[in-house]
Amino acid sequence: MPHFDPDPNLVFEILVFAAVFSAVQAAWGLLRVGRAKRTVNRRLVLTEQGLALGDMVIELRKQRGLTASGERMLRWDWFADLVVHSGVVFRPRSWAIVAAGIAATAGLIALVVSHKPLIAVAAGVATGGLGPLAYLKFKADRRAKALSRQLPDALDVIVRSLEAGHPVPTAVALVGKEMPDPVGSEFGMVADEIAYGAPLEQAVGSMAARCRHPDIDLFAATVRLQDRSGGNLTGLLRMNAHTVRERHKLRLKIRSASSEGRASAMILTGAPLCVLGILQLVTPHFYGEVIGEPATQIGLAVMGMWMLLGNLVMRRMIDMRI
Repeated sequence: MPHFDPDPNLVFEILVFAAVFSAVQAAWGLLRVGRAKRTVNRRLVLTEQGLALGDMVIELRKQRGLTASGERMLRWDWFADLVVHSGVVFRPRSWAIVAAGIAATAGLIALVVSHKPLIAVAAGVATGGLGPLAYLKFKADRRAKALSRQLPDALDVIVRSLEAGHPVPTAVALVGKEMPDPVGSEFGMVADEIAYGAPLEQAVGSMAARCRHPDIDLFAATVRLQDRSGGNLTGLLRMNAHTVRERHKLRLKIRSASSEGRASAMILTGAPLCVLGILQLVTPHFYGEVIGEPATQIGLAVMGMWMLLGNLVMRRMIDMRI
């Protein structure tokens, strides 16, 4: 039999790689478990603090950027809707401090690079204003996708609870206790408002106003129809869950069909910027004195506008909503 003599250095490198890989997997698992636990317990923290039901309802509304009566705190409707839809805890003072820090950092970097105060001020204002808005938009889109994915399971929990003989408020409260955010917090707020004295139709309507999601609107319409005209709520919610699942599948199919267009848009947009960055790093004087000519700057501005227009057209082509 041939004799196998392994290289000690190779064995040591394999063992180091296995140890690092296992440590990364363990850290990632602990991070996911901790994040899931925080998500599930976010609404239940107020319950553990021993707050009264009325105080808890008011506090939950304030965390979403709403007043004690459920109205929006902010004057700008579009920004108020974005804050409510994002699900981020409403802390205007902290947000202002973070935005000011981002603006100051971006302005300082722009000043060091360009040595022009006007460009530094413009970069700071744009980054400090658009950065938080982009973050809220990202959180709102992520929350909307999670709602669409979790809502059928929440409706199944309500249906099974109703079939077991529980009343509707108990079934709704069960979703708030057993399911993670965002659907757990939304249904938990519905259960709290019902226990606080609001009728089911009004509580579900408030949830639809907070979420502004087509699937939640369908659920609210189903509850409103059953409340006004009667019927089997269990059967209606079962059909509702089936409809939401089919709509979610169709959205995934549309996203898969439009993936080529999205990839093309990212490549066509990123390739010129990457080439420009590489040229500036490898050969800073590649363009020489031509870059300072008015015709060159006008041409670059026109090309940038054409890139922006092309991205808007491609986004319009692949943005199919249900």
